[in-house]
Amino acid sequence: MIAPSRPRILMCPPTHFSVDYDINPWMTGNRDRIDQARAQQQWEDLYRHISHAAQVELIEHVPGLPDMVFTANAGLVYRDTAVPSRFRHEERAGEETHFTRWFSGNAFAVDALDGMSFEGAGDALLDRGQPLLWVGYGHRSDGHAAVALQRLLGVETVPLQLVDPRFYHLDTCLCPLSGGELMYYPAAFDAASQAAIAARVPEDKRIVVSEEDALAFACNAVNLDDLVILNRASPALRQRLGQAGYRVQETPLDEFLKAGGSAKCLTLRLDEPGLN
Repeated sequence: MIAPSRPRILMCPPTHFSVDYDINPWMTGNRDRIDQARAQQQWEDLYRHISHAAQVELIEHVPGLPDMVFTANAGLVYRDTAVPSRFRHEERAGEETHFTRWFSGNAFAVDALDGMSFEGAGDALLDRGQPLLWVGYGHRSDGHAAVALQRLLGVETVPLQLVDPRFYHLDTCLCPLSGGELMYYPAAFDAASQAAIAARVPEDKRIVVSEEDALAFACNAVNLDDLVILNRASPALRQRLGQAGYRVQETPLDEFLKAGGSAKCLTLRLDEPGLN
């Protein structure tokens, strides 16, 4: 019997990680306040937890691009296609060339969305229970991205409008889980988007997190089979995930929260098999 292949994850060591500018509310007041040694240790702990369940590939951190460590924003991978990000903020635009070069050098067909902002797997998340792609917009990615991705990839997309600037990317407030559950913070979305989620996901599959858990970036989790790796979860959330069959691994990532990111932001899934 052939053993199932391990998930493939792209990460970037925080060699040059810092908060040098202010492009989200989490960065405000944290410029030049990163404890480099602590950030390195937290990243290594996350890497270790992920390596137990996945094959991790690395891209070198380029000086002058502190947020490159957040590889979720490199682009969206679907089958053998990589859709590279086109960042809304100039401060991150320099990352595009390096991530696109990495995709091309690792056998991905690169196909960009022209004429619009799109911030990769930060705002585009494949559901695990049905063939659709959740696409966030409102803060970083353009509202047209959902239609463009549907045409490009041939997968149904569901646009979700983000309304709370603290949750500026979709992956900060929504996490599709391997069993078809959806862990999310409803208040991060407008009413129409909350209704769209409720219409698509049965109530027993919706795991609603509290504001406390949302602000601890519980939704910014890495899910590998039955393992959920995250910064922190309340006892209630841990119990709910456990009841759904998941093992929860907490690993502190507070240095990265100063820049507005956590576990999921620090990773990019490379082996999305396609849903249609």
